[in-house]
Amino acid sequence: MAWFKWEPFTPEEEHRVLHAISEAELNTSGEIRVHIDKWCKTDPVFKACNVFDELEMGKTDGRNAVLFYVAKKEKKFAVIGDVGIDQVVPDDFWNSTKNIMTRSFAKGDIVGGVCEGIHEVGAQLKKYFPYESDDTNELPDEISYG
Repeated sequence: MAWFKWEPFTPEEEHRVLHAISEAELNTSGEIRVHIDKWCKTDPVFKACNVFDELEMGKTDGRNAVLFYVAKKEKKFAVIGDVGIDQVVPDDFWNSTKNIMTRSFAKGDIVGGVCEGIHEVGAQLKKYFPYESDDTNELPDEISYG
């Protein structure tokens, strides 16, 4: 049996997402990761929380990591942040990001929706976790696949 890595994004699409992450992280000390699954057999927020833990995203100094979780085939997604973010942002903080992504996903533009969501999160987090000149990149800027 041959093993393969399921990669739903083309190299160009991956580049667009990674570029969006690096641009967004210039606005904030927050850390952003993207995880893509083919299917999500459960609630996407529940799955995102599990992936967040698997990727050890709760280990940032400011507890200010954000995970974009997308089940591509089903167009299910979740955007979750660590406790440091949830302690300081208003209850409706994630709504603008979710709305932007939902509009793009409805048009079939998964990559565009992810990129727009990343830009929105970077702009929004700037208020609470501004970029500092001595910031270090605590999490790898990469896309993980399930």
